[in-house]
Amino acid sequence: MDFSIVLLKLVEWFIYQLLAKSCYRAVRKIRNYGFFFKNNSSSSSSLGTTSTRSLFPSVSKCCLEGRESQIMVCDIYGTLLRSQSLFPYFMLVAFEGGSIFRALILLLSYPLLLVMNHEIRLRIMVFITFCGLKMKVMESVGRAVLPKFYLEELNVQAYEVLASSGRKVVFTSVPRVMVDGFLQEYLKVNVVVGTELQSCGGYFTGFLHGSGLLVKHKALKEFFGENKPDIGLGSSSSLHDHLFISLCKEAYVVSKVDSKNIATSSVMPREKYPKPLVFHDGRLAFFPTPSATLAMFLWLPLGIILAIYRLVVGIFFPYKVAIILGCWSGVDLSIKGHNPSKPNQKGDHVLYVCTHRTLLDPVFLSTLIAKPLTAVTYSLSKMSELMAPIKTVRLTRDRQQDGETMERLLKEGDLVVCPEGTTCREPYLLRFSSLFAELADEIVPVAMNTHVSMFYGTTASGLKCLDPIFFLMNPRPSYHVQILEKVPKELTCNGGKSSCEVANYIQRQLADALGFECTTLTRKDKYLMLAGNEGVVVQDQKKKKKLSHMISLKKEMLKQEEDSE
Repeated sequence: MDFSIVLLKLVEWFIYQLLAKSCYRAVRKIRNYGFFFKNNSSSSSSLGTTSTRSLFPSVSKCCLEGRESQIMVCDIYGTLLRSQSLFPYFMLVAFEGGSIFRALILLLSYPLLLVMNHEIRLRIMVFITFCGLKMKVMESVGRAVLPKFYLEELNVQAYEVLASSGRKVVFTSVPRVMVDGFLQEYLKVNVVVGTELQSCGGYFTGFLHGSGLLVKHKALKEFFGENKPDIGLGSSSSLHDHLFISLCKEAYVVSKVDSKNIATSSVMPREKYPKPLVFHDGRLAFFPTPSATLAMFLWLPLGIILAIYRLVVGIFFPYKVAIILGCWSGVDLSIKGHNPSKPNQKGDHVLYVCTHRTLLDPVFLSTLIAKPLTAVTYSLSKMSELMAPIKTVRLTRDRQQDGETMERLLKEGDLVVCPEGTTCREPYLLRFSSLFAELADEIVPVAMNTHVSMFYGTTASGLKCLDPIFFLMNPRPSYHVQILEKVPKELTCNGGKSSCEVANYIQRQLADALGFECTTLTRKDKYLMLAGNEGVVVQDQKKKKKLSHMISLKKEMLKQEEDSE
């Protein structure tokens, strides 16, 4: 009897939340906006003027001078970011931190989210996204995946106001773990106050902390007490933001109308990023709005078939046939420049020095120049070695041993080397290792660039064996190859230059050809930022741990012997 009463109560609550509230909101929207469609021009202008004039001035009217000692408060969503929707950011966490199945569940829940109010919608997205998710995984996503999309959606006007203030405090109702790393590392925010999540044993439970969703105006009062912040920035379409910024001495809003009218000026250019975006991780190359995510899931079955077809074509067909069939399947290939097809008079073979965009760089170079090549690699997976249509040789990161290996391979045929040591997605070149410059005089720089629209073909913390598959799953992946002139003899080591000078010269030549920027960053810098390690193969790490364990045991034995003596 008690169970039936509880069940009836639950059904009554569900009907009230799903039907009654949603119908009420729909009627209000129709009443407020529906009949205005007949006279859209006059009504929209009148609504626009009343909403902007009667509340707070636009952020474009905020003076930036003399703010160094002032305190600014704002939210990140709808204010610092141009996107008004929270769904894409939860989808990024669900897909990159969770799995494709978690992402699918979140997408299927989207129609239900549309009829829910903001609080329930946020709670549902939090539960689906975070339930059972490792806290360490979320830290990695917040550090390596989300900043790229935050920077691309950053509102330049709102950021300029934030950057001009001395002390910055951000209040947000979304989970703090989703924004804390980006705000503090890239925007130099002093304090981030957000919704806290429950955790147990290193995993998120999917539920909110006992305090529940953060209410911004209440949190502001608790944080500042009787004092008032100097500047408040909020969204013009949110009444909660109006209440929030009304507690500040000055208040400004980010208006949707202004963003549409000056869409180009509100986008943050790459050269104005508060911190250069050199490294980022994750598979998704697009902003996962609901429609874009749906398109991805609809494309996946065909994409997998297409990737297998492209692999088979590249492995088993002759060069010219592979190029024709590959282009027919949607792969965009182009090559320009002069290729030295024959060895010099001494019989020395060519050392191709390439920029490193994906693991497929040597394969596409070999196919486009129609020449069998040998590629040296550091941490290629067994699966990638089996699928490679060219010869691949592993290096050990021991300079002397690797030099002997590369010298031997050069005597046997043409060789491909990527001296960056790891891939980089953005328009930057990492520091070139100078080992290759000591081994050959016949050096040909090759500028390689790629473009993808759906999936990245590189990863720092995921399964590297799937990198070629993800690249070839793109609807229209592109590879553009530019073969530069052979390095003059007077600029090689035999011409009197040091190996570092040769490496830096070639790096600059390739950067100029691609329009990229040279850096001194290395593979170690990339993996420390994205994966929290130095990018060493797992087997090598196990050997190091075993060796260190043996050394510690030996030290303990020696200490015991000394004590006994």
